[in-house]
Amino acid sequence: EAAEIWERAELVVKVKEPLPGEYPYFRPGLMIFTFLHLAAHPGLVDELKQSGMVAIACDTIELPDGSLPCLAPMSEVAGRLAVQEGAVCLETRSGGRGVLLAGVSGVPPARVLILGGGIAGMSACNLAVGMRASVTIMDISSARLAYLHDIFQGRTGTLISSEANIRECLPETDLVVGTAHVTGAKAPVLLDLAAVDSMPKGSALVDVSIDQGGSAVTSRPTTHDEPTYVERGVVHYCVANMPAAVPVTSTRVLTDNTLRYILEIADLGLEAAAAADAAIRKGTNVMGGEVVHPAVAQALARR
Repeated sequence: EAAEIWERAELVVKVKEPLPGEYPYFRPGLMIFTFLHLAAHPGLVDELKQSGMVAIACDTIELPDGSLPCLAPMSEVAGRLAVQEGAVCLETRSGGRGVLLAGVSGVPPARVLILGGGIAGMSACNLAVGMRASVTIMDISSARLAYLHDIFQGRTGTLISSEANIRECLPETDLVVGTAHVTGAKAPVLLDLAAVDSMPKGSALVDVSIDQGGSAVTSRPTTHDEPTYVERGVVHYCVANMPAAVPVTSTRVLTDNTLRYILEIADLGLEAAAAADAAIRKGTNVMGGEVVHPAVAQALARR
């Protein structure tokens, strides 16, 4: 039974953050390794601190070059799913405006705006371009946009992410994919009420950033059982664990990229593993009743 496992284990490995029903299992000295996204879950932070547990977050395990080896594959899956699900959201049965993402002869394709040019954004762009949608991708880094322009050989529009550029694009956009991400922090809210109101009725927003709080003020977490809702005339898809829709693919790619860190911690213990591997140090979020990851602590202090 679950209670017995939690009691016996020294290291618990999960895919997503613990649920409130699991909080009673928390105890001093127990280590948990999972995606935590603590900036968006202050209540969970309080429980972890009070319990004396050690919490290691897959989402902040970071290599010296700034890449996120455990988060990246999940972002790639979520980015591709975002366009796939967004195409369904645009269908009338979902409350959408009835636009085919790819278009047909004589009828233009749907217009897609991707907010964020990281792994998830690039993955979403890759699928949207492959489906022959009309795509624009935004990022705050001009160097990243130049890279994306080269990768997609000019088949996608690129714009610096700014309030003015977002506002200009939204009235002509059928599908918005929000992927903006700041390691350890809450996702930046890029769409306020006025921005959402400027989107065409029946357009869609797929908020990949919902794990970190969401890209729009109208975004709230949904589940795979009830993935969408319509607010202010826009179909919102805000599933907080999008890769769970394709568990075979997600499990294979996740274990390929997390197992080495789990084994390091299991074989060496956290202290020695963190001393030997800076990525594991970056992944340690809560220890000794304190939030020890600077970016997570800063994000929580701003709430």
